[in-house]
Amino acid sequence: MALTTQQFFEACPESIRQARSFTSEALTGWGLPDRVEDIRLCVSELATNAVVHGTIPGRGFLVKLDAQEETVRMEVHDSHRQHPKARQAAYTDTSGRGLILVAALADGWGVQDRTPSGKIVWCCFKAAGGTTA
Repeated sequence: MALTTQQFFEACPESIRQARSFTSEALTGWGLPDRVEDIRLCVSELATNAVVHGTIPGRGFLVKLDAQEETVRMEVHDSHRQHPKARQAAYTDTSGRGLILVAALADGWGVQDRTPSGKIVWCCFKAAGGTTA
């Protein structure tokens, strides 16, 4: 059984918290508590990137969740085409570790162009003991 939900958010700092809450409520409501904390942290990092780097003024971002069998796919859609790149942050840096966290927590992640403009940053999570599709 496939489950899908999505929500649009304004490009402002408060939306990051709202995206985390949206994600928790959807996954809990679907009865998929296994990876909620990992997915919440990843949506937080990707939503932060969308707010700081990925949105054109006056536009927001979209969070989409898909659950199929034993895999959850989370996507953050924004309005900039430039793909994010993981970087090695210096010890003293206060930012720059978000994609490293996503890569460590997710079972897979990537970026694809969105039509007519922008990009989708996605990550997949296996349920406990599951396999990715």
